[in-house]
Amino acid sequence: MAPIVKKQIALQSTVPSNIDLVEWYYEQGFSDGLPVVPPTPGKIDAMLEELGGVTGSAVCRVPPRWGTLTTEVLAINLVMAGCKPEYARVVRAALVALTDNAFNLNGVQATTHMASPLLVVNGPVRGEIGMNSGYNTFGSGNRANATIGRAVRMVLLNVGGAWPGDLDKSTLGSPAKYAYCIAENEEESPFVPYHVDKGYDASESTVFVMAAEPPHSVTNHVADDPEGVLESVSSAMSTFANNNAVSGGHCAIVLGPEHAKTISSKGWSRSDIRNFLWMHSGNRFGDIAFNHRYGKIYNRNLPKWYKRGIEDRIPIVSSPDHIHLFVAGGEAGRFSAFIPGWGHMTNPVLRSVSGLPATTTATLCNDEACQY
Repeated sequence: MAPIVKKQIALQSTVPSNIDLVEWYYEQGFSDGLPVVPPTPGKIDAMLEELGGVTGSAVCRVPPRWGTLTTEVLAINLVMAGCKPEYARVVRAALVALTDNAFNLNGVQATTHMASPLLVVNGPVRGEIGMNSGYNTFGSGNRANATIGRAVRMVLLNVGGAWPGDLDKSTLGSPAKYAYCIAENEEESPFVPYHVDKGYDASESTVFVMAAEPPHSVTNHVADDPEGVLESVSSAMSTFANNNAVSGGHCAIVLGPEHAKTISSKGWSRSDIRNFLWMHSGNRFGDIAFNHRYGKIYNRNLPKWYKRGIEDRIPIVSSPDHIHLFVAGGEAGRFSAFIPGWGHMTNPVLRSVSGLPATTTATLCNDEACQY
């Protein structure tokens, strides 16, 4: 039976008494594959109170099935994912950001690529709800990171209908499709936080979403200057096997604190880093065109103003502002990460958790990432 039909029948049914609820919810198709927390009335009410107490108001519509996400349905999915009530506002802001037209969630949900929404949280809310921005930030062990990311995925499945093989056509998928949520390590970063760089006040909390591959590790235990560290990052970026190489768009860099401090110690800013990476990463057009071995290639996915001679350089993305820079991870370890995006078919979205606009967006945000 198709998952959506099975769910509709389940929603019209009364849950039998004396039943194992964990198994029941799994059998009805409400799970991401892991056991869910049964959404009892008391737990749902606690979530609804955090969301403002209104049950039927629409938060957004979620493609590709275009189901309407009401506050009640959001509360139920938050409970099933294992969230605490205080996480609810972050998840709601993330889902509003993901359903912004600029993000093209419909395409991200249905693509054969492995892209999944990456969520990065900035501002005071990180500490208020106990998010992990330090050691193993992309990994396991923190309830807020894990269940916020999982709640987003639960909504994409249960409301958006992106079930594998049905409307989610990802050839391989990735572990990021269970949960892909981190916080910037503002305390260990030598730079202003990402959202402040984009025009938000430091007292504001924000969510950043980008359709992304899982992190690609960058190691450099030798360099004691910015150029050395960033040449390793540039090397990780300069492959013609990711979507950015052949389709542009946006990508993210997550600097570990040690690498960030090495770079900052020489007076480099976020802008210096983005410009260096843009200038020194990329591929020959001949490489991404396979030297025309399979026929003459023009590649309409790249900007029309690129030169397309065999030896012409093709940058990974079309502007330094399409490289989104964060600092995260533990204090020790000279590692960073390159996170390729899905391509020009999507844009990242930055949104405040409160829904308020950035106070200085018009002057600072010029890379299509700030939608509010």
